[in-house]
Amino acid sequence: MKKTLRLILGDQLNHNHSWYQQVDDEVVYVMMEIRTETDYVKHHIQKVVAFFQAMRLFANELNQNGHQVIYLQLDSTDNKQSFTENIRWICEKYKLEKIEYQLPDEYRVDQELKLLSDELKLPVKEVDSEHFYTSRTEFAEFFAGKKQFLMESFYRYMRKKHDVLMIAGQPEGEKWNFDSDNRKKIPANHTIIQPFLFHRDVSEIVAMIQNQGVETIGEIQEKQFFWPVTRNESLELLSFFIENCLPYFGTFQDAMTTDAWSVYHSRISFAMNVKLLSPKEVVEAVIQAYRSNEHSIALNQVEGFVRQVIGWREYMRGIYWMHMPDYASLNYFNHENKLPDWYWTGETNMKCLSHSIKQSLQFAYAHHIQRLMVTGNFALLAGIHPDEVDSWYLGIYIDALDWVEITNTRGMSQFADGGIVGTKPYVSSANYIDKMSSYCGKCHYNSKLKVGEKACPFNSLYWHFYAQNESLLRKNPRIGMMYVTWDKMQPEVKTALLNQAEYYLKNINKI
Repeated sequence: MKKTLRLILGDQLNHNHSWYQQVDDEVVYVMMEIRTETDYVKHHIQKVVAFFQAMRLFANELNQNGHQVIYLQLDSTDNKQSFTENIRWICEKYKLEKIEYQLPDEYRVDQELKLLSDELKLPVKEVDSEHFYTSRTEFAEFFAGKKQFLMESFYRYMRKKHDVLMIAGQPEGEKWNFDSDNRKKIPANHTIIQPFLFHRDVSEIVAMIQNQGVETIGEIQEKQFFWPVTRNESLELLSFFIENCLPYFGTFQDAMTTDAWSVYHSRISFAMNVKLLSPKEVVEAVIQAYRSNEHSIALNQVEGFVRQVIGWREYMRGIYWMHMPDYASLNYFNHENKLPDWYWTGETNMKCLSHSIKQSLQFAYAHHIQRLMVTGNFALLAGIHPDEVDSWYLGIYIDALDWVEITNTRGMSQFADGGIVGTKPYVSSANYIDKMSSYCGKCHYNSKLKVGEKACPFNSLYWHFYAQNESLLRKNPRIGMMYVTWDKMQPEVKTALLNQAEYYLKNINKI
């Protein structure tokens, strides 16, 4: 029998993978912390720590279960800081004759590993990561021959195929989508449940990262690291979410407030994206709680959550593998501006952006509406280059991996793909932010004003965006009413709005 080296990537911590069902003395596993992964963008310190801590604990568990594991820390003198070069010397040293790896979720890693056989002159075998509901190609096969890739169509297909919230072939509650019930603002007298946090000392890893000169962003409480980094912790957090947050999740999933940084969101996206939890077990646990009637969970809460996991998550992955690598260079509006300096500090007079960015720097987290309708909305209105936006999102959020980040950011948030993901740009004036948050009442700017010293920048930038991109957007049936409104404005009103927007764009680092 040929002795085999099996590579485990940092986002492949799947305890239930078939690889580990039996101990094989002819198999050696390798895991590695390498600079190509820490340095391709400037990551949040909590993100780097979470990956390294979770990887180390996963390797320890494999060892305890009898598997042979080689683990290369970032500061190891043997570490060549490359997947290929580390695999090369390990195979030579231990006389390994065959390489196996689970299919990576990121295109750049996939391309590197595809060259292993040629580089090392050894047989290489790919296996599935056994995590997702869908294969890499299932999405493309479903939409073969179609010009539009409607998430709703894919979501219904997934519900039917996997019999999720279905009764006799029909959607439970006689509706596929309860989104209209899930757009509530947090009431003034509502007390939000405090998030469940872990307390782990990660100071040793933090010191190593700093000593190795890895550039990071954000803050960390290194003696009270609160993210789940083991399977048991991930299951604990899932249970807390189901028992305490799920009954309110759908209703308030779009709400933003300065009183809570995670509201009723699950915060299990990191655990899922490194595969400590599988989407199937998460969905099944949520539905089981709904069916048990122990927690008085309404259908709209459950459907809203299930749609995020079985719909959006699998949909975004499908878009990624169907359209990469070209997707990473799409720039529909030819935007060229740089991110404002305050995206790295939160030091802006706009309360919504200040709070969302400072929260992101403090917790490596913001929920989907903060990302889409605050930081993403502003970046699109301000004409920021999609590369700048991609790098910021990919670095600052603990759950951001290329396969899920780029489709959400360059696609849904920035409309840089010209409509592959979304049927219209997700832009808004201050009105939406005021409706869904507590930000505007505490802001330096007035959300009602469109021009003048205290006018909210979102208002003039909103109309400036539509004016600048009229040739690309006017015929879009979903936003035609915006141009009807624009056409009805008096010339002097239009001029004032555009001048106000230009002033903000020229002084973007001071607003």
